[in-house]
Amino acid sequence: MGDKLPIKIESKAQTHTELDVSVRDHSLKVDEPENFGGKDKAPNPLEYMFTALASCLNVTAHQVAEEHEVEIDSLEIDIEGELDLAGFMGEDERAGFQEVNVEARIETNADEETEQKILEEAEDRCPVSDNIQHKTDLKLEKN
Repeated sequence: MGDKLPIKIESKAQTHTELDVSVRDHSLKVDEPENFGGKDKAPNPLEYMFTALASCLNVTAHQVAEEHEVEIDSLEIDIEGELDLAGFMGEDERAGFQEVNVEARIETNADEETEQKILEEAEDRCPVSDNIQHKTDLKLEKN
């Protein structure tokens, strides 16, 4: 299957922390909490990243389960990580998370071993997980 799914967003800064984003026919806002100079009008970029990971794992786990003829009755995904701000502040450190912890609680009509296999396969096949776990070329251009 060689199909491609183009993804595009458009955004405009409203302040140094607030960003308005358009995605297809949807609008969303990004901001920082007050203790980081924002007005706390919306989640920050890293919270959206975790949201993207959880939602992508959800979609992928349901796809994998369907392929294995397993019915998911319940799936809860919690994600957390602690960011060292040194890299963001310009110090010689990596700017991203050192570790992201995902906790999944799944209930299906299958045994625990099958549930674990579904979650592992979902992690492997989830595009957001793949982009977090592997280097992806990023080209930033001034237009």
